[in-house]
Amino acid sequence: MKKIAIVGRPNVGKSSLFNRLVKNRDAITSDLAGTTRDVKRRHVVVNNKEALLLDTGGLDKGCELFDKIKEMSLKAAYAADIILYMVDGKSIPEDEDKKFFYELQAMGKEIALVVNKIDNDKMKEKLWDYYEFGTGDIFGISVSHNRNTVELLEWIADKIPESDTIKEEEDDVQVVAEEVADISDDEFFQNTHDEEDDGYTYWDEDEMDGIITDDSIFGNNDRIKEYDAEDDNHIKIAIIGRTNVGKSSLLNALLGEERSVVSSVAGTTIDPIDETVAYKDKQITFVDTAGLRRRGKILGIEKYALMRTKEMLENANMALIVLDASEPFLDLDEKIAGLVDSNRLASVIVLNKWDISKREDHDKIIKEIRDRFKFLAYAPIITLSAKSHLRVDKLHDMILKINENYTQRIPTSKINEVIERALRRHTLPSVSGQVIRIYYATQYETRPPKIAIVMNKPSGLHFTYRRYLTNKMREAFNFTGTPLLFKAKKRGEK
Repeated sequence: MKKIAIVGRPNVGKSSLFNRLVKNRDAITSDLAGTTRDVKRRHVVVNNKEALLLDTGGLDKGCELFDKIKEMSLKAAYAADIILYMVDGKSIPEDEDKKFFYELQAMGKEIALVVNKIDNDKMKEKLWDYYEFGTGDIFGISVSHNRNTVELLEWIADKIPESDTIKEEEDDVQVVAEEVADISDDEFFQNTHDEEDDGYTYWDEDEMDGIITDDSIFGNNDRIKEYDAEDDNHIKIAIIGRTNVGKSSLLNALLGEERSVVSSVAGTTIDPIDETVAYKDKQITFVDTAGLRRRGKILGIEKYALMRTKEMLENANMALIVLDASEPFLDLDEKIAGLVDSNRLASVIVLNKWDISKREDHDKIIKEIRDRFKFLAYAPIITLSAKSHLRVDKLHDMILKINENYTQRIPTSKINEVIERALRRHTLPSVSGQVIRIYYATQYETRPPKIAIVMNKPSGLHFTYRRYLTNKMREAFNFTGTPLLFKAKKRGEK
């Protein structure tokens, strides 16, 4: 499959073109330089031909972060088969653009010069300045106004071999053809960064507890996710934690390649970056998310990442909760872990930077974690170093085992054996003199496992007895790494 890279300096419209081609507001866009930092990848179909589209960060220089972004972007461009080199048509040609363009052209790449922001016919005169690049493959377009994109799409399609043509019935990738002109600009390119009301939620330390249980922000805790049996072999994993705990380094270590930009600048990751790998007949999709922090410390474009993190948690099956072993744990760590618990995800607590931790007492640190994260008592803890790859290799097998627990279905007869033994050991207390009876229990869903307890008075199941049953189920079956949910109901109740 051909790879198409969108390359150029900051703020020329690369992510906007990416969004236009994938027909979705996938990449975060803003007027701030450096909004795109990692390489984002999506499958597209251009005029019935399939390809992999890459959105890259701006080619700029300056601080450590921008140098890293540039390095990752050029690496993606060198690996691509087709390059769309974008420039800003409202400015004069830059020598730096010519340098990058000629360098990529010299490698024998199929390369087009895409002059963006040609918003009207009068602006077409600006195109003449760009013919000094010496290429005939030049396209003056306006992504925001969706002007003159058809010729560019035809040029791209001509560079993709006929062997990559897809059948009409194959509907599993997003189609891009001439009908792209019908896409509403309001749908994809509406400005969302007005300072007074940008539509995003800012997290204040005092408000975090409310966010964790606020259905309007993080969804209904009791929601039932749609389950597809064919999805058992696909594990979607969110890597979550506060800033600078090593989430991007962990993603790179798990993939065995530098996929996500890593720097000492807090808040380096903005847009969630996902990558899928095959491991022992399973497909594992890792998502590196933006680091979360208190409202007062949110800087610039970091605010755009918050809702993306929320969406990612809703779609994940499992979370790697990354903690920094070299620093004291914070209340914010607990509150971030609470988001994982509220979304009912399988989870692993990853204690990163173990190689530089000065806290020598392993048992003491583990006890501190267990005391702080009591609501994640089922989550295993692994100590590792993403930077040196210490014990990272053990994480893959741990993920598979937890996924097995998360997707398991226990026979009704086995569940009822456990319930009967539990009842014989401790009977259900009566409520207002009324005897409370459990008729039977059955598992009705997986991911996470959910068990319905059919009884004469569901309100009589006290939370302490529910916890007791949970412990007995965990003793009988392996639910390591996964929440276990009970629902009390009457006979015949759906």
